[in-house]
Amino acid sequence: MGLTRFCVFRSIPAKRTLAKGEFIGYLTGMNYLDRITFNPKQCGGRPCVRGMRMRVKDVLELLAHGASHAEILQDYPYLEEEDIQACLQYAAAQVDHTVLHAA
Repeated sequence: MGLTRFCVFRSIPAKRTLAKGEFIGYLTGMNYLDRITFNPKQCGGRPCVRGMRMRVKDVLELLAHGASHAEILQDYPYLEEEDIQACLQYAAAQVDHTVLHAA
């Protein structure tokens, strides 16, 4: 069992048809979600950054507690700016779901 890469498929109004597996970036048009990996033998299968033992949750908590991108990158030199963006994109994708209300 190797790493499983996270991918997200979104339906968007477009003038062209997206190829299977094509990513839709957020805001900037860039997509970093391929940096988020899952491994059942690492960190309890939780989403991690590029197969390292740095969980997405850890990066998000640092940001939530007011750490700047520069501070995170200084304290964790193995991370890259794109890793932080990937964590934010992953979090955005997780909360972007339809909510159904019973009638």
